[in-house]
Amino acid sequence: MLSGQTVTLRPVREADLDALYDAHTDIRNRGRFFPLGVMSETAFRREHAEHGFWQKTEGMLIIESPEGEIAGHIEFFRPVSYWDAFELSYQLYDDTYAGRGLVTESVQLMVDYLFGAKREHRIHLVIVPENTASRRIAEKCGFVLEGTVRGAFFNDGRNQDVVLYSLLRTDPRPWHAADGQ
Repeated sequence: MLSGQTVTLRPVREADLDALYDAHTDIRNRGRFFPLGVMSETAFRREHAEHGFWQKTEGMLIIESPEGEIAGHIEFFRPVSYWDAFELSYQLYDDTYAGRGLVTESVQLMVDYLFGAKREHRIHLVIVPENTASRRIAEKCGFVLEGTVRGAFFNDGRNQDVVLYSLLRTDPRPWHAADGQ
């Protein structure tokens, strides 16, 4: 479990599965920026039973709000097998959680965890250019814009460009500036 000032990131529990699967299959809350693919309920439950959505090179944690509610999730995974990198992905399950800094703090907690516990040198975010909220999160967390990856993401009925942001282990983490780290 990773605890911040406003959020807690915790493993998925069996008691969470119904609510998580409902959120997973409700593609309306994904908007134009999150992949629309849906996993079958059987595969979803099997994946949790086999490894609890947590393995050495990929994992998912619940974003728990200050009120103790499941606000969304954040996950990490190897985007390309030969890169020394993890990619982060996140989703809030309801607009009532937006604009409260929950994802920003979740990204900070996950970055600190990954750089503290794993050997990968790079973490990156892949963002649809029009997703200004995610771009602000990337910038607040010190990620550097590397450029545009053309036509890389099929969503909303078309191939879309994405922008790639990265944070290296050796880059400053702005949220540590206040505490001198």
